Order: sequence, then structure tokens, then C-alpha cells
Amino acid sequence: MKTHIWFRAKCYGWGWYPSTWQGWLVLLVWLILLFLWIGLFDFYFSIEKNVLGYLVGVFVLTGSLIYLCWIKGEKPRWRWGE
Repeated sequence: MKTHIWFRAKCYGWGWYPSTWQGWLVLLVWLILLFLWIGLFDFYFSIEKNVLGYLVGVFVLTGSLIYLCWIKGEKPRWRWGE
């Protein structure tokens, strides 16, 4: 079964960019969750008082995005252009 690639590898450097509507949706959901985390955390806790809890949430969300890009995207490697 052929898997559909949601994220293409960048031409320069290391990383991905969304290439399908599914990839853009994943990026949009990640961005919404990140802003919700920042807002809710700042509302219920103080970011200044609990920096570790704040950073753990940001790292979990970003790690989830990187994992999904790794699974549904082209294999990453350092690229110097075409």
C-alpha cells in the first residue's frame, strides 16, 4: 500500500513543510493547541512561577508535531539544494 506524503523535505537545511491539506491541517491544529496551552497555562498558573511545567507542555506538543512529520513526511536529511 502506497503511503501519501503530507510533508515534503526542505530544499535547504533540515526539516519539512506541509505539502497537502492534511499537512496544513496538522500544522493548524498544532498552532491552535500551542496557543491554547500558553493561554490556559498563563490563566490557571503563572508561567514565571512554573516554567518547567510550561516548557514540558510546549516540548510535548512540538515533539508530537516532529514525530508526525517524521512518520508522514519524506525522510529527513541535510540538504544543500538541488
